[in-house]
This record gives sequence, structure tokens and C-alpha cells, in this order.
Amino acid sequence: MGFVLRWLFAFGLLVATYNPTPWNFVGWAKTNAQTQLSMTVLLSLILLIGYIIYLRATLRSIGAFGMLLVLALVAAMLWVVYDKGWLNFANPTANTWIGLFAMSLVLGIGLSWSHVRRSLSGQADMDDVDE
Repeated sequence: MGFVLRWLFAFGLLVATYNPTPWNFVGWAKTNAQTQLSMTVLLSLILLIGYIIYLRATLRSIGAFGMLLVLALVAAMLWVVYDKGWLNFANPTANTWIGLFAMSLVLGIGLSWSHVRRSLSGQADMDDVDE
């Protein structure tokens, strides 16, 4: 259940930032930045904090190479689904949702990887702390 919650939050963060519907921060900010600059800055900072938390944790747990590897795995799975004829990439809106899903998986796996590694190996990851 922990992974699902981390993944859902990552998906929510990405979808709140941009999605093909009118309900996203990028679209809202483009039309309201002039009249509601303070709200735009506040929401930008909230989203930035969410991205920093996810990206920092992901880079610390799986690194940039791990992120690329997870993204390659998701891409390979999408390729198989496409080859089987279960998915069609002709719809740009659906492609955007697929991209959001793929990126959220990378972030969700990155944030959860330390927990998975600890369960599999019994070893915990520790940050280097100077005392």
C-alpha cells in the first residue's frame, strides 16, 4: 500500500502541474499570472517543493542511471503493449496521459526503492551525516 500512495502522490503532482485538460497549473498560470501573481508564486513554490522532495529522494535511492533504467523498462512495456495492438499512439491526449503515467512510475519507484531494498536485503540506506 505504501508504494501505491507514493505513486499516486507523484501522479497527482505531475497531473496538477500539467495535463491535457483545462485543470492544471500551467494552463491556469498562463491565463491568471497577471491578475493573481501572488497565488501563482505560492502555487509554484508548493509544486517546486513537491518536485524537490521526489527528485531528491529518487536520485538518492536509484540515481540518474536508475531513473533512466526504470523509464526504459516502462518504455519497453509500452512497446510490447503497442506491438500486441492493445495501445495506439495516434491520440496526442492519450500520449500525454501515458507520459504522465510513465514519469509518475519513475518517481514512485524512486521514492519507494529504499523501502524495497530494505525489505529484500535487510539493509537500510543511511545518509552521510557529520556529527
